[in-house]
Parts: sequence; structure tokens; C-alpha cells
Amino acid sequence: MSATGLDWRVTWSRTRNHEGVARGVRAFVALLCVLLLGWWAGWDHRFMPAMLGVIASALAESDDGWRGRLRAQLLALAAFAVVGLAVQASQPLPLLQALVLAAAALALTLVGALGERYRAVALGVLVFAIYIAMLGRQGRADGALVLLLLGAAWYGVVSVLWAALLPRATLRHRMSRLYALLGEQLRLKAQLLEPVRDVDQAGRRMALALHNGRVVLALTATKESLFSRLHDREGKGEGPRPVWLQLAMRQYLAAQDIHERVNSSHEDYGLLSETLFHSDALYRCQRVLTQLGEQLLKFAEAIAARGSPVHTGSTARAIEDMQAAIAHLLAGPLPRQPEAARALGAVQQLGRNLAAMAGVLPALEQPLQGGAGEALHDRGPRDWRAAWQRVREQLHLQSPLLRHGLRLALTLLLGSAIVATTRDPHAYWVLLTIVFVSQPRYADTRHRMVQRATGTALGLCLGWAAIRLFPATVLQSALLVVAGGVFLGSRHTHYTRATASVTVLLLLSFHQAGMGDGVIPTRMLDTVVGGVLAWLAAWLVLPNWQSRQWPQLAEQALRSQAGYLQEIVAQAGAGKQDHLAYRLARRNAHSADAALSNAYASMLREPAHARRMFEACGRFLVLSHTLLNYLSALGAHRGTLADAGQDGVLRRDAAALGAQLTALAGCMRQPQAQMATAALHEPSASAQPQLALAMQLLPQLQREAQTMLPAA
Repeated sequence: MSATGLDWRVTWSRTRNHEGVARGVRAFVALLCVLLLGWWAGWDHRFMPAMLGVIASALAESDDGWRGRLRAQLLALAAFAVVGLAVQASQPLPLLQALVLAAAALALTLVGALGERYRAVALGVLVFAIYIAMLGRQGRADGALVLLLLGAAWYGVVSVLWAALLPRATLRHRMSRLYALLGEQLRLKAQLLEPVRDVDQAGRRMALALHNGRVVLALTATKESLFSRLHDREGKGEGPRPVWLQLAMRQYLAAQDIHERVNSSHEDYGLLSETLFHSDALYRCQRVLTQLGEQLLKFAEAIAARGSPVHTGSTARAIEDMQAAIAHLLAGPLPRQPEAARALGAVQQLGRNLAAMAGVLPALEQPLQGGAGEALHDRGPRDWRAAWQRVREQLHLQSPLLRHGLRLALTLLLGSAIVATTRDPHAYWVLLTIVFVSQPRYADTRHRMVQRATGTALGLCLGWAAIRLFPATVLQSALLVVAGGVFLGSRHTHYTRATASVTVLLLLSFHQAGMGDGVIPTRMLDTVVGGVLAWLAAWLVLPNWQSRQWPQLAEQALRSQAGYLQEIVAQAGAGKQDHLAYRLARRNAHSADAALSNAYASMLREPAHARRMFEACGRFLVLSHTLLNYLSALGAHRGTLADAGQDGVLRRDAAALGAQLTALAGCMRQPQAQMATAALHEPSASAQPQLALAMQLLPQLQREAQTMLPAA
């Protein structure tokens, strides 16, 4: 086969397994069938409510196995019917209808606390409710609810069949993205090993901490996708797991192991650079990290292309060179300075860690054969009582979710007042813009507002051009269906493109219905009004400034690190075990660290008056992430941390560090009562190096905590 033919097949395989492409194709198929049925039945343009039902149902879709997707679609249809009936019944009374929409927005936002599936359903239901109100205002309420429900049900059929026939595509896409992010993380980590004086190590650590937040989100998305498929098969009598699912399980667990190892720090990098400045050992380690990163990127591409990565052997040779350089250092005269001895021990541990990381890669293409370490933790509510408890936990004004729900409800009331005072039949676009633009964080809301306005302007230009260039109804209908597919396929990844696509869809729809006069200025004006309302609400109504959330997030990070350390020490000298309790503690620590980094990234995009103490927050983030790096190094070597003679010392130091982390976490919750009691302990003379380094960070963490707390 020619190289061109091979490249075409690889590109096609990557494209069809892309999560956004799969969503777009499903929407395209569903919309096309509705359009063809409408033509065949001679409905003219009365099938438009059914197409809107397809869109609402697609918005309510989340990644699941086919059984989970069936349950989610049935739940969405039931919610569509209940909320749709309430909105339709309140149509004669605009004030009552506005209150119904606001109450639905608040309740559905709180339901989002139950998980990603419920957040997706909540968005779809709210959009469905606005569609009902919009059709009623346009005088097309007769039969609209039934057609909307039929369109939603039809998309549900397409979605469930797709999940049953092609269960691997989304999981493959998320796994590929995870390994690509891990490869980039290895590249960023390699920069820390560069033995060059006067480099900005704090800046490099900050970049690594922020990227680690993206890796943790990718791990979470991959885990949820994998768990939904595993859960679908439990208790269904389908026999052993298929090979592809066992292979995905192996790759996910390996990604967790690699993530822990790449997060490991064995010594202060400034000390390593100074002590080993005249040796090439660190350059050799840096080269191995870079080679491993490139290998992970190739593996990510192979997953997306459904192929096998090509190995040239350069990584193995780089590891041999690294080990030879470290051996040469150790064979020389032993240094008398304590710092130099620490550096030699750290670079030796670093070499072992990199070799072990490379040893994980060959098993990535071998299915997991089962074992005690393969269980995944289900974070979803197990029953109605657990679900209600999760919602109850959000019923306080410090909850970002409740604040977002109240803000969204109030904004919808203001938008409904604008709708009621204008004769524009399309004024409900203000409400749709509010729903799509409003986000829990101010920075995300502002960014989404700009994307929405830009996409709308672009879509209006494209739609106007399409109407002029393609006057034939058939061509316009084809473009309409394509635009719907692009909108639903790209709304998670390219929101500007998604907004432009849905704007083209609306322009073509109204033009074919003979209602195109004045749509272009109205669409732009309504988008601007809705976006500005959402932005002002995020700024003025119960704003969720990250500086206010920071103490709680910092407390969670410190407590989860203490729990992670406890699980690490439990395995000291007993052999490495990747059981569920350990992986859960590790995941909680990294998730809390990612929440800190994501909050800091959002804080940088907030108004100046809201970014109080952000410099102290940045320093705290770097220190907390460095502490987690030292704990990750302990975790990477947890099976051989101490021999029988040192086990007692290790456990005492670990217990002291865990107690200090817990005390400092308590300071973040009740600073006036507990800050003075958070006494710091010195490490033992024979303390494990990473434990000693972690303890040395605590005074700095406490100082930054004292600086940040007034910002709360």
C-alpha cells in the first residue's frame, strides 16, 4: 500500500473515533431522518419542533454504555414531558411562565451535583423548556410538545443504537487524549531537570501544576467512560469481558501509574543542578524523560488510529546511557558534603523511577487478565437517599452550585421580562443565550460570552451567504442538517464554531419558513443582550470569586495529601499493591491538586478587585504541588521504602507529617482558633529524603496560608 493510502486510512480512523465527530454524525443522522420524514409526509415546515427535540435530546446526552444511555434517555424524556407540560400550561400567564423557568433552572442546577449525566440532562431539559415557550410565543404551540418529544425520542433511539454498535469510539478517543496529555507532561517535567543556573524553576513548576490539572480531568473523563462500560456488563450474564475492554482497563491503570511516576520529585531541582552541574547525568535523565514523552505521544496517535506504535529502540538506548552515567558518578569518590550525597541518592532513585516507567509501556498492548487491583470506584449516588444527601449538601450560600443556580434563575427572570416587553417573536434567543453562556465561574462566563458573540456574528455572515449562493430548498436543507451536526459535534471543543453552526441552522430554517425578515439583526441583538446579562450576573449576583473558594480547596488538598501518605506508608516494605484503597487515595490527592490549579487559572482571568492575594495563592499552589510531588516519589517506591530497622522511623515521621498536614488543613477552616496550634515538627535525622523535604515545605505553606486567609 502506498504511503498516501496509508496516511488516508490513519486520518480516517482518527477522525471517525473522535468524540466530537461521533456526536456530530449521530445528530446528522437523526436530523436528516426527521427532514426526510417531513418531506415525505408533506409537513412543510411543521417538522421544525421535531428537529428542536433532536437538538435538546442531544444536549442531554452523556457518555455511557448502551444500557446507561437508555436509562439516561428515558430519564431525559420524562423530565422533558414534565417540564414541558408545566411551561405550556403557564403560557397564558407570562409572569407564571417566567417563574416556572426560573424554578426549573434552580432545581436542575442542583440536580447537577449528582454527576455528569445529570448535568447533561439538566441542560437539555432547560433548553427544551425554552423551546416550548418560544414556539408558544410564535403561535406554533399546537402539537409542538408532542413533536418535540418525538424528536427527542428519535435521537434517543439513534444514540442507544450507536452506543450498542460502536461502544469503543468515545473510550478510545478519551484514552488517546489522556496519553497525549501525559506525553506533554513528561516534556514539561524534563525541563525541570535541565542543569542550568538561574532558571525560573518556580515558573516551570507553575506550568507543570496547571498542566497536571488538565491531566487529572482527562483521567477522570477516561475513568467515567471506562466505568460506564464495565458497569453495563455487570450482572448481565454476558460472560467475560471482551479483549478490547480488558485492554482499555490495562491502559487506564498504566496511565495512573505513569502519572504518579511523572509527578515524583526525589530532590530539590535547584540542589541537583548545583551539585551535578559538571556531570551529564541530569542531561541523560532529561533525555530519557523526553524520549518517554515522545513514546507516549506516539502511543496516543496509535490509539486514535487503531494501530500499533512504532518503536525505534532510542528509549532503551537512552536508558542505558543514563544508567551508565549514574553508575560512573557512584563509582567515583564519594562526596563529603551532605548535599552532594543527597543529590547522588536522589539521581539514583530518579534513574530507577524512569526505568520503571519505561517498563510500564510494553504492557500497554496486553489485555488485563484480572486481579484485585482492577476495581474502579463508583462515585455516583447508589440510591435515592444518597442522591438527596448530595443535593442537600449544596443548600448553603457558600456552595458554588447553589450560587450559580440562583444567579441563573434571576437572570432568566430578567430575560423573561425583556421577552415580555417586546413584540419580537424571536426574543427567546435571549434566554437561550443566557443558558448557554452562564457558567459557575466568572472567567468561564466571560469567555463563553465572547465566543457566543463571535460565533453568532460569523454564523450570520455564513448564513446570509448560504441563502444567497444556494437558493434551492434542497441545498439549504442539506446545509441545515450539516450545520446541526457541526453544532452538536463541536460544542464541547470549539464553541465559537458551534455557535456559528447553530446560527446558520436558524437562519436557513426561518428563511425556508418564510420568516427570515429581520432575523439577522434580531439574532445579533438578542445574543448580545443575553450574553451581557449573563456576564453582569456572574459579576454582580453572588459572584463565585476563586479567592473565596481557595481556603476550602486548600484544605481539601492538604487533607487528601495526608490520606495519600497514610496509604503509601501502609505498603512500606510490604510490596507494591495497586488496590482500590490506594488508587482512591492517590486519585483524591491529585483531584484536589487539580482543583487548586484550575481555580488559580480562573482567578487570573477575574477582575483585579477579586484577585486578592493571588500571588500568595500562586505560591501556595506551587508549594502544595511540590509537596504532592514528593509524596508521589514515595508512592512510586512504596514497596521498598524501608527495611525492618527503619520501618519504625519511617512510620513515625509519616505520622508526624500527616498530623501536621491535617492541622494545617484545620487552620484553613478555622484560622482564628487553630492557626496558633499548628506546631511544626522537625524530621528525624535518618528520615526518608522525600519525607524530610516534604516536612521542610510546611513552614512555607503555613506562611502562605496566613497571608491568604484574610482574602476569604
